[in-house]
Amino acid sequence: MSAADAIAALLWLALTAYAVLAGADFGGGVMDLLASGPRAGAQRTAVAAAMGPVWEANHVWLIFLITGLFTAFPRAFGILGLALYLPFTIALLGIVLRGAAFAFRGHSPRELATPSRWGTLFGSASVIAPFFLGTAAAAVASGSIQVRRGQISSGFLAGWATPYGALIGAFAVSICAYLAATYLTVENQGRELEADFRRRALLAGLGSGVLGLAALALAPLAAPSLAHSLFGRGLPLLLLGLLNGPFALWAVFALRPRLARLAVVAQVVLVLWAWGLGQWPDLIPPELSLAAAAAPAATLTALLVVSGVGALILLPSLWLLFRVFKSPLIEDRG
Repeated sequence: MSAADAIAALLWLALTAYAVLAGADFGGGVMDLLASGPRAGAQRTAVAAAMGPVWEANHVWLIFLITGLFTAFPRAFGILGLALYLPFTIALLGIVLRGAAFAFRGHSPRELATPSRWGTLFGSASVIAPFFLGTAAAAVASGSIQVRRGQISSGFLAGWATPYGALIGAFAVSICAYLAATYLTVENQGRELEADFRRRALLAGLGSGVLGLAALALAPLAAPSLAHSLFGRGLPLLLLGLLNGPFALWAVFALRPRLARLAVVAQVVLVLWAWGLGQWPDLIPPELSLAAAAAPAATLTALLVVSGVGALILLPSLWLLFRVFKSPLIEDRG
């Protein structure tokens, strides 16, 4: 494995961590937006309690992904930054607005009891961010970003501002909602809210399954490059994902929340890695490979060393953060 391949795998791990952790935060905003019934206030309170201690830390993976891509693959960074300027900007605005709304609403606990402007902004931005990140992923995976002699020739709407891009965006939102509802089911075991979030996990799981299967069925026509990736090298992981999907839904339905949480996380990982493995060694298919986009060898080596040293500090710190704020003992004590 070359240094470029190793860094690409490292960045994909960061993307996976972001999808699993920050994706659940986005989904928490969706759950907040959809809070209803006699326990709507309690549902919002549960979302805030689950997200409050850790939501900012989850964005460390996005920061690492962006800086790593800029350092290791500057040519690809420039192309993606231009071709996907609009969806990236909208998604970034969504991330900023949802964070601000969540923080401002936290200063008035009474706003959790009833719908509020800050709550609506928080929930709406939590839909906008993953939707446009999903459309950007569709543009890359479908091979819609065309490059000729180092210049983008496909325009600023190619790939993401399409019906298929919207389908992938909706799939991303549904997966985030599925993650959040499943996590919240686990965190509210033995309480009345467990049934509320379990029902939403079932609905989100069914919705993500329908959208995912629709995207898979339409890929050969709408996204040939993605179909080639998934039905080629990524096929083993794709098949595992197709088997795991019904299993995750069964675990939710059968009141096995911790097993369901593991299965839903596995579903996200399988989907992402089926795409990544199938697309390898292309970074921006079909024009730009990892080797062609890579920085000089000295830069790649330095990044690997710095990332290794940083991981020795970052990973134990994140473990401690989640241990302190997500420990069952802490939850039981309130």
